[in-house]
Amino acid sequence: MTDTTPGPDRPPLCLVTGATGYIGGRLVPELLAAGHRVRCLARSPGKLRDHPWAGRVEIVRGDVTDEESVAAAMSGVDVAYYLVHSLGTGRGFEDTDRRAATLFGARARAAGVGRLVYLGGLTPAGVPADRLSAHLRSRDEVGRILLDSGVPTAVLRAAVILGSGSASFEMLRYLTERLPVMVSPSWVGTRIQPVAVRDVLRYLVGSARLPADVHRAFDIGGPDVLTYRDLMRRYAAVAGLRRRFIVSVPVLSLRLSSLWIGLVTPVPASIARPLAASLRHEVVCREHDIGRYVPDPPGAPIGVDEALALALRRVREARVTTRWSSASVPGAPSDPLPTDPDWAGGSLYTDERERLVDADLERLWRVIEGVGGDNGWYSFPLAWAVRGWLDRLVGGVGLRRGRRDAARLRAGDSLDFWRVEEIERGRLLRLRAEMRLPGLAWLEMYADRDEQGRTRYRQRALFAPRGLVGHAYWWSVSPFHAVVFGGMARNITKAAARPAAAPGSAP
Repeated sequence: MTDTTPGPDRPPLCLVTGATGYIGGRLVPELLAAGHRVRCLARSPGKLRDHPWAGRVEIVRGDVTDEESVAAAMSGVDVAYYLVHSLGTGRGFEDTDRRAATLFGARARAAGVGRLVYLGGLTPAGVPADRLSAHLRSRDEVGRILLDSGVPTAVLRAAVILGSGSASFEMLRYLTERLPVMVSPSWVGTRIQPVAVRDVLRYLVGSARLPADVHRAFDIGGPDVLTYRDLMRRYAAVAGLRRRFIVSVPVLSLRLSSLWIGLVTPVPASIARPLAASLRHEVVCREHDIGRYVPDPPGAPIGVDEALALALRRVREARVTTRWSSASVPGAPSDPLPTDPDWAGGSLYTDERERLVDADLERLWRVIEGVGGDNGWYSFPLAWAVRGWLDRLVGGVGLRRGRRDAARLRAGDSLDFWRVEEIERGRLLRLRAEMRLPGLAWLEMYADRDEQGRTRYRQRALFAPRGLVGHAYWWSVSPFHAVVFGGMARNITKAAARPAAAPGSAP
């Protein structure tokens, strides 16, 4: 009989469910970095292919509600992470979670799994289950089912997780960014104890090495206890927004509150409503016993301000590196991932143009690299001139900087009121706006080929608004995009198609 006990020559095999989700997608690389072997159970394995670690894990197709696939995934597993829930599936999500957790625990026991680890929700002290929101009640029930499975289990209970992509964090982000003045329900005065996603991942990884006799729930949270009102104001300060004015209205019902969240944020109603119903509960840690088994390094747990700064640090830049870019996937646990929902990461407006070009790639690239300065922007000249004058009026750089080299651009070069952020010679030019704007803006120009091998020009303008003024700015200028950006794409391709196409031949 083969010995399957983990040891120095055989690191533990960890099964991760929910690897295409928010926590699971961030946990897998942390487990790999800790020296564990990883197997992922996923309904749609194709969603994992964009992760840089996809080739280092074993992937099993299946679902936690399917006994056959769960049994196959459990074979030889030492530690099984249960990181799934049915929150966004509709009214019956409690029944689905109950059946899935019962099946998962039973198959883990039958397979001889050494430990279960579950990330649940922090529940208020002294509140009976029938008075909890459906969301918290289901999270609490799943934890109890796994603890009753007969397998040593660690249930980690967290309140709001601060990290880009977390549903709770995204609700906070959109509400704070879009509403400088908020008329809010009474739950804005509820006390909570948020936790940074980096600390959550650290506790999850550490739970794989818990002693076999540890079988219990742990509260996990950061060092700060504050209200939702305070958290919104702290977010505004860290994000560089003006102070938010929040007025609490006790008569605003939970139903109206959830409808209000659905109106202001892009978080799906099937997720926003159960979460909104949970906001009335005070969720503060009653103990920090996890620190005895997974010691906190210096500076941990991370405080609210640092956690918010980490969640915002690269999010806007990382959102630019989407399907058109060859940039690497963000690596920090708080950064957005390709598998995060479309509504995660904050607002990002785009204007995309694409045209076929009757020229080779080299000729197209010469025109792209020649934009700006004396060569102009291949668009309606008056529109660019007016934009430059307006920028000068508010203290910006305007169009006066021109370009350093008439023939060649380099990363870091100034280019009128843009800065060359990235250049892949012959393929990509990405410019970051340095004009005065209520947000961050980029302009990308690509030279490549389509599926038939034809030369193609692609252009993308992106704008990440800051506050309500940023959203208003985008919608006020968007009617002119057909003239400015549409004309630019059309004239660049015309210039490239000319027999003697060269920089400076703009119409």
